[in-house]
Amino acid sequence: MALEKTYIPYGAYWSSPFCRWQGGLSSENSVKLAAQATTRFLEARGIDKSVFDTLALGITVPQKHSFYGAPWLAGMIGAESITGPTLSQACATSARVMASLASEIETGMSDCALGVACDRTSNGPHIVYPNPKGIGGMGDTEEWVWDNFSFDPHARNAMLQTAENVAKDEGITTEEQHEIVLIRNDQYAKALADDRAFQKRYMLPMEIGRGKRAKMVDADEGIFPTTKEGLAGLKPAQEGGTVTFGGQTHPADGNAGIVLCSKDKADRLSKDAQVTIQVLSFGSTRVQKGHMPQAVVPAAEVALSRAGIGIGDLKAIKTHNPFAVNDAYFCRKFDLSPEKMNDYGSPLVYGHPQGPTGLRVVVELIEQLVIEGGGYGLFSGCAAGDTAMALVLKVS
Repeated sequence: MALEKTYIPYGAYWSSPFCRWQGGLSSENSVKLAAQATTRFLEARGIDKSVFDTLALGITVPQKHSFYGAPWLAGMIGAESITGPTLSQACATSARVMASLASEIETGMSDCALGVACDRTSNGPHIVYPNPKGIGGMGDTEEWVWDNFSFDPHARNAMLQTAENVAKDEGITTEEQHEIVLIRNDQYAKALADDRAFQKRYMLPMEIGRGKRAKMVDADEGIFPTTKEGLAGLKPAQEGGTVTFGGQTHPADGNAGIVLCSKDKADRLSKDAQVTIQVLSFGSTRVQKGHMPQAVVPAAEVALSRAGIGIGDLKAIKTHNPFAVNDAYFCRKFDLSPEKMNDYGSPLVYGHPQGPTGLRVVVELIEQLVIEGGGYGLFSGCAAGDTAMALVLKVS
């Protein structure tokens, strides 16, 4: 069943630039930085904080004081009378934030909600878990980011291995992956054309530091030039495998936000009353152990079915694609050419801060649909634990 009451005011969203691991945002507390971004965005758009009756924070990498989560964020932006959940669902965190808030709007619990997602994979926490039975009472340790990239305690494999498993099952070669990488880089170049005209429709520069040391991070950092010859010279990251470093994304830092509300509120908060954005459905699925990239397909199928449309009804498709294998599999199962999806770029190129990744992709999906005159759009993205979430929206 399609949702009926959840809308996004046109222009009531943003994304920061995404900065490669250990780059320009690597020393900033991601929650504090997100609060600064939220405040600047609301002031620039003239949106009064009092319009919100709830908010949700999506975050996957702990930061100092992030125990206080969404209430802390609300306090920092001056909205001390509201609260809401702090959500963490690995790479599907953004979609879960939107789904949680949409559920409140659909059931009448909320009329106007703010969703913010942030993460800093750089300088991740080094955690010590007490273990009284350890040698000399020594605790167990975990590198929050690196160890979890490298090992799924249920499937007992690294994320890279999930891409290799799907590549092996489907016969997806390194060459096919590299062809997709080149297409995605060409699409990202479109977003940089005319002095980054597309990105400037939604991207909010980040102000880092204070006084004489202050600087502005106003564009993605860490995008490497990619050529066919350069990719051909790369060896698979895993011996005997197919996935090279060029065929996968990179960890990053950043934040993003979005407003979800009733139709009346959306009309009032939109920067163009002629544009209507309705959220129609969500889908969430899980596939067999160690096959994460496959999950984007059933998640998309669930969201499309609930929206009452098919893949052929879509005007635009965007994915979270940590591996080129994701898009190769998606295209095979839906009989699409790689050029028919991820226009203006994707996380495969501009990086993956985890929590906010999906929100940026959804924002780009909306802006693409506005440019193309409206229509149905699909976002689908995989997540740790061999899962995925997808959503369908309509721009009129």
